[in-house]
Amino acid sequence: MNKPLLLSWLTAIIAVIGSLYFSEVMHYVPCTFCWYQRILMYPLAVFLGVAFYHQDSRIARYVLPLSVLGIFVSGYHIALQKIPALQEFEVCTSGVPCSQDYINWLGFITIPMLAFTAFVIITVSMIVMSRKG
Repeated sequence: MNKPLLLSWLTAIIAVIGSLYFSEVMHYVPCTFCWYQRILMYPLAVFLGVAFYHQDSRIARYVLPLSVLGIFVSGYHIALQKIPALQEFEVCTSGVPCSQDYINWLGFITIPMLAFTAFVIITVSMIVMSRKG
């Protein structure tokens, strides 16, 4: 069994379920950057699931571009929420502002921080897996 692949897949599934929980159960309307993060995460749950089923460690070459881009998008989103000066350059001009914190657990855990953490776990797992194989 490929543990980094399993960890990546479970992380992606938890991220997808979490984002659906926030929007469908808690009724938090996703902002533009939240949608970008979903666009990058949702396919990862499918790709990694198929790769885990087939034990295909070559999936890293397809997953890494999405997960690394996800790190940058969610990292910028975190900065937008936590650095007031960046809010002047906010791209969310209609709907929910990207700088809005729906959750703020312990003063730093926000929805983009959760996405960032998931993307980092997936990225590191893929790097570890590709170096083993």
